[in-house]
Amino acid sequence: MMKLSIHSIRLFSLGLSFSLALAGCAGDPLESGVDPFAPMVFKEGSTAMPLNPPNKATIQPFYVSQQTIFKFAIDADSILIGNDGITRYIVILTSPNGNSQVQYEGIRCDSFQWRLYGTLENSVWKENPLSSWNPIKDHTANRYQAALAQGAFCNFSSQEKNIKNIIQSLNPGGFTGQTKPTNSYGVVN
Repeated sequence: MMKLSIHSIRLFSLGLSFSLALAGCAGDPLESGVDPFAPMVFKEGSTAMPLNPPNKATIQPFYVSQQTIFKFAIDADSILIGNDGITRYIVILTSPNGNSQVQYEGIRCDSFQWRLYGTLENSVWKENPLSSWNPIKDHTANRYQAALAQGAFCNFSSQEKNIKNIIQSLNPGGFTGQTKPTNSYGVVN
């Protein structure tokens, strides 16, 4: 009986050792072919142009900088938080003489880039055939993409996923996508 139990213990420990060795190899990137440290390849989802012009009832102005002479607003109803990491939106740019341009754009937080998908011309959306990703410029007067990325759409380099938080961030009284100086307590001077 004693001989049988020692033999059973040896078989059990051998089986356990073999099982643990196999389990250890299951997560090995060389064995599974998946490297957890490899850079992720960006794959953009399909983008459909908006069906309608901006909704006048949901247009939200936002502050960009003291240097700009343009006024900027976003259609809050148009904001789409994509699973591909892109936040898409309709923006309205108004010059000092009152002329407006309406654009459909996207912002990527992970790479701090923006893309112009199309413009509204004579109440019809026209797709931009030369659309490509461009770096967001943070040190220009008309830095509205930077203001939107830093103030509402992004949490550092990750996309804000809560539309309620984005809408709340766009509130003109609390919008932080600006470059106004602050003191060490975070109070705007």
